[in-house]
Amino acid sequence: MIRSELSLPIPRPAATRLPAYSNIMRIMEAHILIVDDEPQLVRVLTSYLEQSGFRVLTAYRGDEALQIFHAQHPDLVVLDLSLPGMDGLDVAREIRRQGQTPILMLTARVEESDRLVGLELGADDYVTKPFSPREVVARVRAILRRAQAASAPREVIRTVDMEIDLVRHTVIQNGRSLDLTPTEFNLLSALASQPGRAFTRMQLLEAAQGSSFEGYERTIDAHIKNLRAKIEPDPKNPSHIITVFGIGYRFEEK
Repeated sequence: MIRSELSLPIPRPAATRLPAYSNIMRIMEAHILIVDDEPQLVRVLTSYLEQSGFRVLTAYRGDEALQIFHAQHPDLVVLDLSLPGMDGLDVAREIRRQGQTPILMLTARVEESDRLVGLELGADDYVTKPFSPREVVARVRAILRRAQAASAPREVIRTVDMEIDLVRHTVIQNGRSLDLTPTEFNLLSALASQPGRAFTRMQLLEAAQGSSFEGYERTIDAHIKNLRAKIEPDPKNPSHIITVFGIGYRFEEK
């Protein structure tokens, strides 16, 4: 199900004049695989994505999606969780076994546990039906930008008011050096490296303490509280580290 855009004329793909920047060109020329069993939804999303400069592949079943994925190697997969042939979570699990191709989940499931499982499997973001096709296009662009930035070797992460030096393990905010614990530094680095991405508590726990972590997922909440006290102008109304209810946290730049 899509919002009211379904009642609007579907835009015809049009030639787009793109800026002469190689990173933008790579994003705009990306192959997107849409996997959903609703033909009308696939048709609308295809039109919006193609008008935005993307090349689109489509599948209506989970098993068909994996065949296309292995044959065509798309740059990003827009994946519904409820699919015939093979469940969307199983498709996501198989895609993750093959590598780090970004995944944007589409789900009509209202239970937070479904979104949580999808994110734990490695999905980069999710959109809950009904949604706007324009929102999906914006999410696709954002995920591809994050994936491109993450693949580039970096020693420093710069945000609006912070400079995070990954080699020296230092953080400067508005000219002031912050005194962070190793766990707080790892949490901030993970969040700030992909602004806008929703991280689960388990993903943040692994980022903070490694694969051999000890403790419970909710211990992240205590670390986030301490980190907010150090980086937020008003820790009770955070503007950097935002709570994603039922999931975990994301980093925002305002």
